[in-house]
Amino acid sequence: MSAEHYFSADPKGVERRRYVNVSAAGREFRLVASSGVFSADRLDPGTAVLLRKAPLPTGSGRYLDLGCGYGPIATALAAASGGEVYAVDVNARALDLVRENAHAHSLGDKIVAATPEEVPAELTFDEIWSNPPIRVGKAVVHELMETWLPRLAEGGTAWLVVAKFLGADSLQDWLGERGWEVERHASQKGYRVFKVTRAEED
Repeated sequence: MSAEHYFSADPKGVERRRYVNVSAAGREFRLVASSGVFSADRLDPGTAVLLRKAPLPTGSGRYLDLGCGYGPIATALAAASGGEVYAVDVNARALDLVRENAHAHSLGDKIVAATPEEVPAELTFDEIWSNPPIRVGKAVVHELMETWLPRLAEGGTAWLVVAKFLGADSLQDWLGERGWEVERHASQKGYRVFKVTRAEED
C-alpha cells in the first residue's frame, strides 16, 4: 500500500471517483471516494470495526476525526451528535471529498475539513477518533499520538482501531508507558478497538 494514500498533500494520480456505502449512526450514507485517498474502493475493515464497536457520541461537543480520508468517521460523528467535527488530513483531495460528502448529507454546518496546520492551536476535543496509518511506520504514528492525544479535553476519550498483525498490542503498551490509560474495548476480525483516556493521578 502506497504511503501516498496517507501523506501526500496533493496526490498526483488521475482522480477516479467511486461511491462507498457506509452504515453508521442508524443511517445509510453513500459517500464519494477517489483514487489517491485511503481505502477508496470500500470502507476500510478497521474503520468498519471502529464504527461498529465504539459508541458514537450523542452530545453537542467537539470531535476530531484524525486521518479522515474521505470522511466516513467524520460523517458518522456529525450525524450521531449535535456537535462540531474536525476532519483532519494532509491530503487535499481527501478534504475536498469530506466537504462534498458533508454537504450531500446536510452536515456541512457540522464538519470542518482541515489540514493539521489549520486547526486552531487552542482547540481541545471531547473525543478523538482515528484509524491511524500504521503502515507508514511507528515513528509517524507515535508522532501523531504525541501531537493530538494531549489535545483531549478534560475527561475526554480517544477511540483508536489498529490491526493486531500491524502492532496493536505494541501500540497499547507504548501509550501506557507514556501515561495514557488504554482499555481494549473490543476485538473483531483481527482488529483491536482501544479506549484511551488520561491516567488518573495518584
